[in-house]
Amino acid sequence: MEIVLTNVREFEELARQALPKMFYDYFRGGAEDEFTLRENIEAFQRIRLNPRVLLDVSSINMSTSLLGFKLSSPILVAPTGGHKLAHPQGEVATARAAAACNTIMVLSFSSNCTIEEVASSCNAIRFFQLYVYKRRDVSAKLVQRAESCGFKAIVVTVDSPRIGRREADIKNKMVAHKISNLEGLLSVDANADGGSNLEAFANETLDPSLSWKDIGWVKSITKLPILIKGILTAEDARKAVEVGVSGIVVSNHGGRQLDYVPASISVLEEVVQAVSGAVPVLVDGGVRRGTDIFKAIALGAKAVMVGRPIIYGLAAKGELGVRNVIGMLKNELEHTMALAGCPSVEDITRSHVQTPADRLRSLI
Repeated sequence: MEIVLTNVREFEELARQALPKMFYDYFRGGAEDEFTLRENIEAFQRIRLNPRVLLDVSSINMSTSLLGFKLSSPILVAPTGGHKLAHPQGEVATARAAAACNTIMVLSFSSNCTIEEVASSCNAIRFFQLYVYKRRDVSAKLVQRAESCGFKAIVVTVDSPRIGRREADIKNKMVAHKISNLEGLLSVDANADGGSNLEAFANETLDPSLSWKDIGWVKSITKLPILIKGILTAEDARKAVEVGVSGIVVSNHGGRQLDYVPASISVLEEVVQAVSGAVPVLVDGGVRRGTDIFKAIALGAKAVMVGRPIIYGLAAKGELGVRNVIGMLKNELEHTMALAGCPSVEDITRSHVQTPADRLRSLI
C-alpha cells in the first residue's frame, strides 16, 4: 500500500531509503557539530503567529514578484548541486517541476546537468548560482553561458572562501561528483589525503581572496542583476547595497559552512532593516512548513528558498516528488494565510508574528 505523505518532512525518510548512505549523508549533513543545521529549523519553531479574525479570506492570493518577475508564490528552488546523485534525470527534472509550479529555480554551478541542458528542458525563468574561482576566466565563462541561455540573474555565493568541515563527508570519503558545467574548464580530481575528495576539490579551486571589490568585477562581466547569497549581518547587508547588488539572500549555507552561526531566520529582520527597502531580501535554511514561509514574509523577506526538501522529493519520486514538495508548501502557506486573516502576501505584516525577542521585551 502506498504511503500517504502529509508534509514535506516525510520525504526525507523516503530519500534515506532510496539513496546510498554516502549520498544521503552528503545532502543531509552540516558542518562540524551541526548546531546551525538544527538551529535553522528550531528557530522557526520559536516564532509564534498572531492571527487576525473576521476578515474576508474567501480568496487567497499567494502571488508575488521578484526583480520584476511574477511568481505564483514566494517560494524559490535554492541552488543545490549534484541532483543526479538523487535521481537519474537530475536538474532537468527539478527544472521541469519548478516550471510546472510557476516558480524560479536557481541552478547551482555544480549541477550534473549543464546550463544548456537545463535551459532547453523547459520554458521558465531561472537564475544561475556562481562561485568565484581562483581562475576568474572559468567564472566568467559560466556567467556568459548562463546569460546566453536566457538565465535572468546571477546569484553569487559569498560565504565559501573554503568549504565547511562536513564530517560525514570526511568519514564517507565523499567523492566530488561530476560537475558538467566545468568540463573542459576545471578538473574535479583532487588529492583528498584519505578524506573528502569534494573538500579537496573545493579548497583547490575556490578563491579565498574574494572581497567586496570583486562584486564590481562580477557586475562588469554581465548585464544581468546580481544577488549575493550568504549575508548574516546588518553590516554586510549595508555593504552589499553600497556595491550595487540587486538582491540579498540571508543564508548560512544550510548549516554547511561555519557552524554556530545564527539561524538565517533569526537574523533576517536585522538585514531587512539595514537595507531599508533598497533591495529585495530573500532567506533560506530550515524552511519545512507553510507557516515557516509566512513567518519569513512577516519578518520582511520577499521570498524564501527551499533546498533539502527539493532534493528529498527528487530522490523519492523524481520530478513528481519535487512538484509534490513545492505543492505541499504552497498549500500550507495558503492555509496559514487564511487562518491568519491574510488574503494576500501583501497583507502579511510584522504584527502577525511574535519572536523570542518580542516576548523578552514584553517582560521588561
